[in-house]
Amino acid sequence: MADSQKISKQAMHRMPYYVECLRSLAAEGVVTVSAPVVAEKLKLNEVQVRKDFAAVSKSGGRAKIGFPVQELLKDMEKALGYHSANSAVLVGAGSLGHALVSYRGFEEYGLRIMAAFDTQKDLIGTVIGEVPVYDAAGISDYCQEHGIRIGVITVPADEAQEVCDMLVKGGVQGIWNFAPTYLDVPETILLQNENMAASLAILSRHLRERNRK
Repeated sequence: MADSQKISKQAMHRMPYYVECLRSLAAEGVVTVSAPVVAEKLKLNEVQVRKDFAAVSKSGGRAKIGFPVQELLKDMEKALGYHSANSAVLVGAGSLGHALVSYRGFEEYGLRIMAAFDTQKDLIGTVIGEVPVYDAAGISDYCQEHGIRIGVITVPADEAQEVCDMLVKGGVQGIWNFAPTYLDVPETILLQNENMAASLAILSRHLRERNRK
């Protein structure tokens, strides 16, 4: 299997969809699957799917037979880090933060939110599900003490950079940013932005243009 660090970012974005497809096939009792079959199910390019499979598969698949479903699924989950324990903290325990902390499905993908932080006194000291909410002033110390690897930011845009700096100071290796703003991070930090406002704008524009026809 190829080194997961050498797999392209575009391929990594496709792999969660492959995983869900393979899990569905495995549940149906399918033993082997070919790239064209998965490409058809996901409406993707057959050549690209074959390349993505080859990048992570230990067996490499067999001509005219395909890839062993369970084996390919295991290889993909490993490449995505689903079986690694990535501890995380979330900063901003408002509506969005509360929803993310409450979603237990993240653990299936190797992410465990250990604690949440906020500046609101009525939230500090509460518990969301099983996750405690602490004073945001202690972000850096908590991350250092518990070896936190990922920081999730769900604060307003004007607070995001300060929070980001505190997470970096705490030693996190990656930041998942939901704040609608650009963040300045060291080159050693992996930054993943989820700009919902931009996504909604694109969707709304598409619908407006479509309805004009």
